[in-house]
Amino acid sequence: MESNIQQYDFLYKTLRSLYYTVITDNEGKIILLSENYQELLGVTDEEYLGKPIRDIIPNSEIPYVLDSKKEDIGHLFTLKNGKTVVCNRIPILGDNNEIIGVISSATFFKLDEVSLLNQQIKKLQEENLNYKKQISELSSKRFSIKSVIGDSLPIMAIKETVQRFAESDLTFLITGETGTGKEVFANAVHELSKRRNENFVKINCAAIPKDLLESELFGYEPGAFSGALKEGKTGKFEHANGGTLLLDEIGEMPLSLQSKLLRVLQEGELERVGGLKAIKLDVRIICSTNQNIEELIKKGEFRRDLFYRINVVEIHIPPLRERLEDIPLFCKFFIDRINEEHGLGITSVSDDVYSLFYNYDWKGNVRELMHVLERACIMAGSGPLNIEHFDFLLSRIYRSSDPKKVNYTSSLNDITGQVEKEKIIRTLVETKGNKSAAARILKIDRSSLYNKIKKYNIDI
Repeated sequence: MESNIQQYDFLYKTLRSLYYTVITDNEGKIILLSENYQELLGVTDEEYLGKPIRDIIPNSEIPYVLDSKKEDIGHLFTLKNGKTVVCNRIPILGDNNEIIGVISSATFFKLDEVSLLNQQIKKLQEENLNYKKQISELSSKRFSIKSVIGDSLPIMAIKETVQRFAESDLTFLITGETGTGKEVFANAVHELSKRRNENFVKINCAAIPKDLLESELFGYEPGAFSGALKEGKTGKFEHANGGTLLLDEIGEMPLSLQSKLLRVLQEGELERVGGLKAIKLDVRIICSTNQNIEELIKKGEFRRDLFYRINVVEIHIPPLRERLEDIPLFCKFFIDRINEEHGLGITSVSDDVYSLFYNYDWKGNVRELMHVLERACIMAGSGPLNIEHFDFLLSRIYRSSDPKKVNYTSSLNDITGQVEKEKIIRTLVETKGNKSAAARILKIDRSSLYNKIKKYNIDI
């Protein structure tokens, strides 16, 4: 019993010490005033205890809370001394959920504290908007069309097309061999569009099993099929709603699924697998492929009507062998990135290396060039990249050049000279430029080797 009395005494003293707090019973009669509120009102315990709240505080809102039985949070209230505070009025509920009273307490002692907080919130909101704008601008700069590497004529023409149509919602079809950089141009289309601040969702149609691709694209309802998640799943189209969806390797999409894709693109809505409700879509579509879609149409493997629907703006990325003049720009870009990632100090690429690059067919395109440079940079560590850092590439050239690279319209002397030159270069690379050792391997004297180096303009 004594313990309970001590607890009640502690609670009473705590409530009495609060800022401007008043507690009433379920009839609105005061059962407690905090000390500072009692002092402000200038009343004694005998004058306020058991009195109706509005007899002591005429403008009190507590009777409204008793009637509504709902809490009243964050409302301004003017005290007797003219100060305005923010009040929270909360009903006190009993065991049977009936209202047995109300407690009202000021959240802020001074209104200027609230005003200052509001100013700080507005400032943070403005800063947040500013940061979003800066991030958007930085993102656009990162993926702007100027950041797409290449100044050859075909690439400049593609850049112009992207700039002209990116702001629209027209569908893009990006074609080109593997490794040409189709996704780079897809990024540029999205970042130059009005959807740049929305989701850019990518899905590789060739990387997902055909029987799962439909649910990945369109999502599914709970229990749509055996093994489905019990809560269902949102598809890529829904994730991209309001933004952009890249359908990479569109040529690999099953014919049966192409019909549903066409319907979604035409109607601007979809139904999840196992669902009946139509979901409205606002998605910009970009497609890419390394296949010849028109050949697939002839074989009956791609729908002609879908091809016309996605081929509104087509851009074809030429292979690297058709824009060799872009190689120095790619080299600079990749070397700078490789230096940063691996902590290297590569400074330049020698002319001999460029000559080697210009005579290679680059079947892997830009991606192959990147990997070739990375291996050579790590091998060299610092300084310029020389021909000896690319001995692995020379072996590729020799393996792939015979007999395909032989020009049968050339004279026998020309063919012999080409083979001899390549053999000399390869031997010099193997000997790291040691001409005496190279002459021994080639089984010619040193002076003959020098004459052939001069004849073929070999600079190693």
